Amino acid sequence: AGLNLLCITIFCLFTSFIFIFHVMFPLDSEEKKVKLSCEVKGNPKPHIRWKLNGTDVDIGMDFRYSVVEGSLLINNPNKTQDCIATNSFGTIVSREAKLQFAYLENFKPRTRSTVSVRQGQGMVLLCGPPAHSGELSYAWIFNEYPSYQDNRRFVSQETGNLYIAKVEKSDVGNYTCVVTNTVTNQKVLGPPTPLILRNDGVMGEYEPKIEVQFPEMVPTAKGTTVKLECFALGNPVPTIIWRRADGKRHKSNGILEIPNFQQEDAGLYECVAENSRGKNVAKGQLTFYAQPNWSQKINDIHVAIEENVFWECKANGRPKPTYRWLKNGEPLLTRDRIHIEQGTLNITIVNLSDAGMYQCVAENKHGVIFSSAELSVIAVGPDFSRTLLKRVTLVKVGGEVVIECKPKASPKPVYTWKKGRDVLKENERITISEDGSLRIINVTKSDAGSYTCIATNHFGTASSTGNLVVKDPTKVMVPPSSMDVTVGESIVLPCQVTHDHSLNIVFTWSFNGRLIDFDRDGDHFERQDSAGDLMIRNIQLKHAGKYVCMVQTSVDRLSAAADLIVRGPPGPPEAVTIDEITDTTAQLSWRPGPDNHSPVTMYVIQARTPFSVGWQAVNTVPELIDGKTFTATVVGLNPWVEYEFRTVAANVIGIGEPSRPSEKRRTEEALPEVTPANVSGGGGSKSELVITWESRLSFHFILSSFVFSQVKYWRHDDKEENARKIRTIGNQTSTKITNLKGSALYHLAVKAYNSAGTGPSSATVNVTTRKPPPSQPPGNIIWNSSDSKIILNWDQVKALDNESEVKGYKVLYRWSRQSSTSVIETNKTSVELSLPFDEDYIIEIKPFSDGGDGSSSEQIRIPKISSKNASLSFFPLPSPCLGRLVTESDWPLVFIVV
Repeated sequence: AGLNLLCITIFCLFTSFIFIFHVMFPLDSEEKKVKLSCEVKGNPKPHIRWKLNGTDVDIGMDFRYSVVEGSLLINNPNKTQDCIATNSFGTIVSREAKLQFAYLENFKPRTRSTVSVRQGQGMVLLCGPPAHSGELSYAWIFNEYPSYQDNRRFVSQETGNLYIAKVEKSDVGNYTCVVTNTVTNQKVLGPPTPLILRNDGVMGEYEPKIEVQFPEMVPTAKGTTVKLECFALGNPVPTIIWRRADGKRHKSNGILEIPNFQQEDAGLYECVAENSRGKNVAKGQLTFYAQPNWSQKINDIHVAIEENVFWECKANGRPKPTYRWLKNGEPLLTRDRIHIEQGTLNITIVNLSDAGMYQCVAENKHGVIFSSAELSVIAVGPDFSRTLLKRVTLVKVGGEVVIECKPKASPKPVYTWKKGRDVLKENERITISEDGSLRIINVTKSDAGSYTCIATNHFGTASSTGNLVVKDPTKVMVPPSSMDVTVGESIVLPCQVTHDHSLNIVFTWSFNGRLIDFDRDGDHFERQDSAGDLMIRNIQLKHAGKYVCMVQTSVDRLSAAADLIVRGPPGPPEAVTIDEITDTTAQLSWRPGPDNHSPVTMYVIQARTPFSVGWQAVNTVPELIDGKTFTATVVGLNPWVEYEFRTVAANVIGIGEPSRPSEKRRTEEALPEVTPANVSGGGGSKSELVITWESRLSFHFILSSFVFSQVKYWRHDDKEENARKIRTIGNQTSTKITNLKGSALYHLAVKAYNSAGTGPSSATVNVTTRKPPPSQPPGNIIWNSSDSKIILNWDQVKALDNESEVKGYKVLYRWSRQSSTSVIETNKTSVELSLPFDEDYIIEIKPFSDGGDGSSSEQIRIPKISSKNASLSFFPLPSPCLGRLVTESDWPLVFIVV
C-alpha cells in the first residue's frame, strides 16, 4: 500500500556524527508494520536507541519492536517515537515521529429517508462519512451519474454535504455520497437518498441564507494553500462575491483559494451572497503562522579548559519561538556555571565534564527544530613541537623586537624568559605580554644573545630557545632633494646610504604613491647600478610630483622623499565662449588653464571656417592679449560665415596646447559694400535691351551670402522716380529687358542686394533701343524648276528712313500637311531647293534687320511634281504669284542658295 517518507537531517560537525532521520509513515498496510530509518554517521560509530512516548524501547522484552542497522520496525504503531544516537563524544536526539494508519470504513447499511421539498426551495443533503483516519474528499452521484457543481449546486469538502440553492424539477432523483481517502485512495459509497417535490405549491422568492461558511478565525501556515468555503440558498439563485476588508474583490464562486499563503494575505475576509431579494454576509479572520526556521544555528566549539563558552541560536517563526537546550539528549537548566536565557547558553570556567553534544531546540505550537553542535574541552600540558621559537631574530640598534612564544597548552600556561642562564626581569625596556611574547625596545648591542621561553601549567612544563642578533641601523647619507626643472631637462635624484654590510639592501622608488616600473617606464626612468640614485631623462609635465626612495634590509626600512616641480608651456585654456557676434566681429571669453609653474604671458586666438585650411590666427582687439586678460574681440570677420574659435596660451617656456573649440556661430549678414562695374547695354530687338555688368564682391562674401543684382531703368523723357526695377536670380551678371519702345533713349544703373538690403548703385549708363524692322515684304517673287530643283527669286526690300537696314532674308518652308516650319537665311534675293517627295510645299519670305524680322510675303504653294521628265517652264508673276511644274523625286528637300 502507499507510504509517505519524512526525512530530517541534523549535522554535527568535528568528530561527532551526522544524524539523518528517515520516518516512513504507513498509510495503509495489510501487515500493519512500519519502518523508522535512523541513519547516523559518526566517528566512532554511534550506538542507536529508540524511545516511545519518552520511554526507552526494550527491544528484548517487547515482540512488537526490533532494530535492524539502526532502523526501528514496529507492529501496530500508534504512539510517538524518538531516535537517540550516542558515541564517545555525546548524545543527540531526533525530533519526534508520530505514526498513525490511514483508513476508511464502509457506510452503515441502512436506508435513508426520502427528502421532500417544494420547487424553488433550497435544500441540504447530508453525507455523514463513516469512521476514518486521513484526509477525505467528497463527491455525489445523481441517478448513477456524477453530480456536477455550478452556481446552483455545491459540495462542501469540509462536511461532504450537498447544497442546492434552488430546487428544480430536474433535480428529482436519487443522490449518493462518494467518500475517498486521499491518502489510501480507498473509496466508499453511502446509501442513496431520494429527492421528490411536494404538491403544495412553489416556493416564492426569498433572500439568500448562507448555509456554508468558514470559521471566524482561520490560522494558516506560511506557504500553504488555504481554501475558504461559502454557499447560500435562495430564490433567485444567489451570487457569491469574496472581498477583503480593504475592498479588494475576488472571484465569484463558492471557494476562495489563496496559494502560497504569506503574511500580507492575512486579514478579514467577507463572503457576500446576494440576489434580487437581498443579501447576507459571512465574515472570518485569516491569521498567519509560521513554523520555526533557523536564522542562526550553533557551531562546534573547541575550548581550552577553564575558559568560557558562549553559544547563541536564533529562529524565526510566528508565533515567536521559545528555546530550550539539551546536553547529550537531556534537558539543560540554569545552575552554577551554566546560564540559559532563551537562545543563549553561557558556560563559565569550563571543565572536562562540560564536554559533550549540545542541542538548541526552537519551537512554537506549529513545529519544532533542532540545531546540534559539539563542545570539546582541551586539557594538555605545554608543547612546543609545532611552535618552536624562531631560531634567529634580527634587530637593529635602537629598534624594537618581539619574540613570540606560542606553545600549545590548556589551560593557559605561566611564562618565564631567560637570557642565557639568567632569568629576565621586566623593566621599562623589557616586558612579557599575556600571550607570552617578549618585547624589547631601544635595543642595544648588549641585548644580543640566546633567549629561552619556559611555559608551565598544572599538566606540565616545556621550553624553547632562539637567538637575538643585533645589527647596526641603516642611514640615508645623501637624500633626494626637491627640485625645480623645465620640460625636456634630465636630472638625477640621489639616494645614498650606509648600512650593515652583512645584510642585503634593496632600493625601490615610488612616484606619487606608486612603485616605478623601470622595465615599462625605461624611456624616462633609470636606476644607477652603484647606488640608489634615480635618473629621470627628458622630463615631461606628467613627471611632476612626489618621489620617494625606499631602502629596506632584513632589520629596518626607511625612506626619503623629494618634490619635483616641472615648468612647461601652459595647459589649454578652458571654456572658450562666444559672448556676442556681429557681421564682422565676435566677442570671446575664456578661463585660464594650468600655467605649469610659469605665468602665461600672452594669448592668441585662432579661427576656422568651412572655407579655411585648418586653424588661422585672427586679428583681435586688443591686438596683443596679455596673460591676465581673458576676453577679446575678434575683428575682420566675413559676414554670414560659420566660425569656431580656440585660444592658445604661451609663456616664456613655449606655446601650449590649444583649447577645445568653441561652439560654431555664424556671423550676421552685411550689406554689399561695392558697386558693380563695367555696366553696358545693347543688342536685342527693337523692344529689348541686354544689360551686362561685373561684380566686384570678394570671394568670401559671394560664397557666404546670398547676393543678387538689381537693374533700374527709365526712358529719357520720364522721371527717375518712375523707373522700373528688375532683380536677377543668383549671381548673374547679365539680364534682358523686354517690352521697350524702339529707337528710344533709356537710362539704367545696377546695384547688388541681399537679405540685409541693397548696396551702392553704379553710375548711370545711357542706352538707345534699335529702329523697327522693314515694314515692306519682299515683292515680285518668281519660281521655276530646273533638273528637279525649284529656284526662287524676289526683289530687294529697301528700308525706310525710320527703319533698320535690311541685313538679309529668311525663307520659311514646310510641307503642306505639316505645321512645323524650317528656316534658311540668306543675304541674297534668290534661293534654290530640291523636291525629294511628291508633296505640296508652302513657302514665305521675310527680310530681317538689327531691329528684328520684317513683314512676311504671302504664302506660296508649290504643287508636287507628277512626271519624272517634266519640261522646264517659267512663270514670271507679280507678287504674289504662283507657278506650277509636275515632276517626281526621291531625294531629300534641299535649299541651295545662289
